[in-house]
Amino acid sequence: MEDALREFNAWAPRFVDMGINLLVALLILIAGWWISSLLGSWVRRASTRSSKIDPTIVPMFYTTVVWAVRIFTIIAVLARFGVQTASLIAVLGAAGLAVGLALQGTLQNIAAGIMLLMLRPIRAGEYIALSSGADGTVAEVGLFLTRLVQGDGIHLTLPNSTVWNATITNYSRNPTRRLDIPVPVRYGDDLELVLTKLKEIVASRPDALKDPEPQVKVFEYKENGVIVNVRVWAEAGKYWDLRWGLYQQIRTSLEAAGFQPPIPVREIQNPKVAGKADAASGGAAT
Repeated sequence: MEDALREFNAWAPRFVDMGINLLVALLILIAGWWISSLLGSWVRRASTRSSKIDPTIVPMFYTTVVWAVRIFTIIAVLARFGVQTASLIAVLGAAGLAVGLALQGTLQNIAAGIMLLMLRPIRAGEYIALSSGADGTVAEVGLFLTRLVQGDGIHLTLPNSTVWNATITNYSRNPTRRLDIPVPVRYGDDLELVLTKLKEIVASRPDALKDPEPQVKVFEYKENGVIVNVRVWAEAGKYWDLRWGLYQQIRTSLEAAGFQPPIPVREIQNPKVAGKADAASGGAAT
């Protein structure tokens, strides 16, 4: 019994120290995670309050800040238990190099994300189309992935390297966009009256910009009619409203004025019938 008490007394301080270390490590871990979340929330709030901060960089900056604090927290917890952090950092560096060599595609995504944020060919809220066939409104450029929201509400997630290596068509970067509408006019209709009517339609649209000045010009001759080009400029956000409105208004207004769209005419001949007709006409001539 006395031996057991002596052994317990010998181990008791160690258990107390271990318990204290566990408690302190737990407090450090909780505090570190709380501080990282607090800093992340501060980053998001600061981005919404300042108009000078591009919302495109917020997700990547948020991830970097949060995980930087958490990594330092984990190192502090390990140091509390006597782990040599210097050697641990060296081991992590070597392991990171090995993992980096094995995951070159992932590192390419990180590098591509950094280039996208530095050069900013795309920004959050802009509508883009890629040469790969993907298109949509940019919702987020993250550390590894770029997220687009398509016009039908479907979320499209792409690796950053795919976006960076593609040809990007940005429809929202310029404040204005040009709209060209070809209007076919039948041969024999009063072309001057059609031009006047189209100019009146364009002038009546409040979403058509006056500068640059709209143009209504004869553009091309087709086999079944004349093509008149209606060229107007609109604000980027009102482009589709103007396009849909003009397409409907031009057709209904011209039909109300008595102008019908040209109808393609095709003549189809049967070689056998044509041959018999030629033979009959030749026989009659003789």
